Amino acid sequence: MTSEGLTSVGNGARLLKAFLSREKEIGVSELARRLGLGKSTVHRLLTTLVAEGLVEKNPETGAYRLGLVMYELGQAVRVHMDLHAAVGPVLAALREETHEGCQVGVLDGHEVVYVDRLESSQTLRLFTETGRRVPVHTTSSGKVLLAHLTDDELVRVLEAASPLAQMTPRSITDETALRKELARIRARGWGEAVEEREIGVASIAAPVRDESGRVVAAISIGAPAARMGAQQRRRLAEVVVEAGEAASRRLGWSPETRHAREG
Repeated sequence: MTSEGLTSVGNGARLLKAFLSREKEIGVSELARRLGLGKSTVHRLLTTLVAEGLVEKNPETGAYRLGLVMYELGQAVRVHMDLHAAVGPVLAALREETHEGCQVGVLDGHEVVYVDRLESSQTLRLFTETGRRVPVHTTSSGKVLLAHLTDDELVRVLEAASPLAQMTPRSITDETALRKELARIRARGWGEAVEEREIGVASIAAPVRDESGRVVAAISIGAPAARMGAQQRRRLAEVVVEAGEAASRRLGWSPETRHAREG
């Protein structure tokens, strides 16, 4: 990015921060004064921010206010902060019980981002850094998150991910096969991935729900595939599902409320 581009980004950020004053609306002249910029520059920045939904213009007053996208971003930040507080103790307990590496992943576009991570206590371990992004269809966490999207949301994610990347010979690259796998995950309540992203690595994941019952994250354990045969995966799946439910309850979810709503 050029220095001019960086300056524009910086000015755009400063402009958005101007609304921290909590005034409902601010006019172009006042924004220009506060930022020490020309009105034409401020107007140009506002035009871009309006196009992105970050700022809205009041057609009656001509002044500007924060847009709906800023509210949505704020909600996302709140969810992630709540998620960290809710899942942290559960993640620690999961590692204590399984002695394997544990992580929490969230969906970002067509990738999974690991927002929390605890390493295995075993000598032979995996190393997955917090913040790492991986193709959504190649991990147990990603498949759990996909399995609980609405039909429209799933279509958008798969379109963005198309063609499905083949990370290993075991990666699912056929959309029909992936959809069948997602249906199995919804039915049994957990997902697995065995050498689908990396040879020699297996993982198991379960959903984490918020107060409304929406799946906002996946909690998972990952280990060398040699330690996670089919029988071991089935045993560990029960533990991971319990961890997902424990984290969900800490976020305000209640299985009793869900069953009552469905009944």
